[in-house]
Amino acid sequence: MTSRSLSLPVRAAAIPAALALTSALAFLPTSATAAGHSADGGAQATAAAADGPSLSYVVNTRPGAKQTARVKEAIAKAGGSVVVSYDRIGVIVVHSANPDFAKTIRTVRGVSSAGATRTAPLPAQSTTDTGAPRMLTEKQQKAVAARATAGQDPLEPLQWDLPAIKADKAHEKSLGSRDVTVGVIDTGVDDTHPDLAPNFDRKASVNCVSGKPNTADGAWRPSASESPHGTHVAGEIAAAKNGIGVTGVAPGVKVSGIKVSNPDGFFYTEAVVCGFVWAADHGVDVTNNSYYTDPWYFNCTTDPDQKALVEAVTRASRYAEGKGVVNVAAAGNENYDLAADSITDPSSPNDTTPGDREIDPRTCLDIPTQLPGVVTVASTGAKGLKSSFSNYGLGVIDIAAPGGDSTAYQKPAPPAESGLIYNTLPGGKYGYMAGTSMASPHVAGVAALIKSTHPHASAWQVKALLKAQADDTACPDPYDINGDGKADAVCEGNAAYNGFYGAGIADALDAVTQ
Repeated sequence: MTSRSLSLPVRAAAIPAALALTSALAFLPTSATAAGHSADGGAQATAAAADGPSLSYVVNTRPGAKQTARVKEAIAKAGGSVVVSYDRIGVIVVHSANPDFAKTIRTVRGVSSAGATRTAPLPAQSTTDTGAPRMLTEKQQKAVAARATAGQDPLEPLQWDLPAIKADKAHEKSLGSRDVTVGVIDTGVDDTHPDLAPNFDRKASVNCVSGKPNTADGAWRPSASESPHGTHVAGEIAAAKNGIGVTGVAPGVKVSGIKVSNPDGFFYTEAVVCGFVWAADHGVDVTNNSYYTDPWYFNCTTDPDQKALVEAVTRASRYAEGKGVVNVAAAGNENYDLAADSITDPSSPNDTTPGDREIDPRTCLDIPTQLPGVVTVASTGAKGLKSSFSNYGLGVIDIAAPGGDSTAYQKPAPPAESGLIYNTLPGGKYGYMAGTSMASPHVAGVAALIKSTHPHASAWQVKALLKAQADDTACPDPYDINGDGKADAVCEGNAAYNGFYGAGIADALDAVTQ
């Protein structure tokens, strides 16, 4: 089973390594050769055949309305229809049934890259079950609430992850500022949840699934059949400290829902681009990205289609950062060494028929996780060790935070009962989930606390403080998480910076006091 949002479905025993986050490095866009160009920059007159499956594409060109207008003329001649054009970053989303559309449009003057965002026809034909979170019965929740101490929300005793980053101590100093908003770029957020409603920012919420913003009221919510992933993530960041349920890392800041996952659970490039641009233009201070961009776990810049996806998402994330947004992303759940010479990717393309392929992490990137400027987050368990599933890699991981692990591997101290992360679910419910998906929002919450403490700090300054304030965590020697006498991963580096924990484990208390 492959899941695209970076959390793990709960199973009776151990948690399988089933999810991944993205990594993308700098790309070198190349302009098309002049051959085949007409005087106005459009493709030479060509009969645009419409005899293939209808696919979605991104076309990357020089920013500016004048340039994109010229390219749009060429798009129409090549049999494409424009869905939306983000002129300020030079990314155009297109639908076309012409099987040669990408090849044709790459020859247009000013187009740096173009490629299909999927391998399945529109709409996506494949469905993947991301698994259901484990929930407590009402009787169990009441028993937990009876153990809560003064100042705790009723279900907070289950949240071992808060003291693991000193968030409980931070809350005694500050809950965060109402002037700070964290955008949850994910499967949608149920803003009617009683722990989320007090902190929800409707003006900064949207549905970006088509690649074009849909601002209809409630369009950001997941349907009953869709994954609860985004709602769980939102609660980890900003569940209100209101005497109900659980508490978020930054329970005084606002949270918005930026829905980018389609009904089948795919996070396609056009939606991700829309999400970053929306966040940049609507006052979002931090984004959380607990997913990888489908259908490729790793996007290889040596492939013309995949190169276009890397370029489009990079432009969008850089645009957001330029507007002051701190972009935080999960590292993925395959226990991959992202700094290795090669990795076997068995899951791409995940919207049609995946197959094993050997990739070079230097040119094949998990996006948005490894994009320039993005904060890449590894996961730890209740014992403070790298989670059994978490990806790692010296020079790739920036910071670590609690994402949970199998209780058999890392069991929390009482009164917490599970090694997974407990938080909000749609419909006013709560449940356990685990993955780097759960680690990333802890860091996003700490970033929101830093922004609350330093309201005029730039994105670069917030990221620098995240790393400087993180608690140094040395490599385990050896890392034998299952106790079988064999190393399960090799950590490189020193206590100040290494491949398991980056600069260390995020520190919420420092975020509000330094």
